[in-house]
Amino acid sequence: MAVKSWIANITDRVLHTRALVRAPIWVYRAGLGFVFGSRLLMLEHIGRTTGARRYVVLEVIDHPSPDVYVIASGFGAQAQWFRNVMADARVRISVGGRRSVAATARRLSPGEADLALSRYIERHPRAWESLRTVLEGALQGRVAPPGTEVPMVEIRVR
Repeated sequence: MAVKSWIANITDRVLHTRALVRAPIWVYRAGLGFVFGSRLLMLEHIGRTTGARRYVVLEVIDHPSPDVYVIASGFGAQAQWFRNVMADARVRISVGGRRSVAATARRLSPGEADLALSRYIERHPRAWESLRTVLEGALQGRVAPPGTEVPMVEIRVR
């Protein structure tokens, strides 16, 4: 248990270190995003207040078809990227060999979120154990299915 707590502590610190979190953005912008494969994607969205283009790199939770990606908001509905995407669903993504492709975002229903997260847990059980601890600390709510409270977004390439 102490090891899990230690890992969660380090992961939490990394996620709150702006330079480390933003570093993958520069990799994508340099045209090298393919090195992350399809496990990560860069989401381009528009700031709901400023109208400025914003970027965030997120883990792909599910990839049910070639043009559909599911991402989770590990910091809940208060995450800036999530709020921006809920205000304007027109986004662009870079993932694998794709660069800045037009897409549309929509929030998954609770049942859809449970299904997507269940598939992730089945495919990546060790990653889930670490991620779960971090999510529980950040969200202060139920993170595991059924009844996950982790907001999830489907990104569909247009």
